[in-house]
Amino acid sequence: MKIAIITDDGKTISQHFGRANFYAVLTIENGQITQREMREKLSHKHFANEEHDHTHKAGELHGFDSASQTRHGQMSETIKDCEALICRGMGAGAYENMKERGIRPIITDIPAVDDAAIAYAAGEIVDHIEKLH
Repeated sequence: MKIAIITDDGKTISQHFGRANFYAVLTIENGQITQREMREKLSHKHFANEEHDHTHKAGELHGFDSASQTRHGQMSETIKDCEALICRGMGAGAYENMKERGIRPIITDIPAVDDAAIAYAAGEIVDHIEKLH
């Protein structure tokens, strides 16, 4: 199986999907990491010249407008060969966009890339959807 984890250093999972600069893409076989690569990830900085509205009403989740959904789709293109995406924070729009593209999004409290990958492969990772914003 192949999974993507957002990171800036290849070792720790980034706090926010939109701001991370890389995906650590790991291949896992028989519970072991057998291959790893770093892939560039489009982030908020790549869309700096576009109008980007992060405002929303209290209690309302952001990222469901068409412009945001287009950006999320562009961010996911690099990992379309992965079955899951692990991060430590994410907007609800990005989360739903990944699901629509067949990529299982997971928000974890595990800080280390390798630890989260092994927990996912073992079926022991917890998806903390309460951290969606």
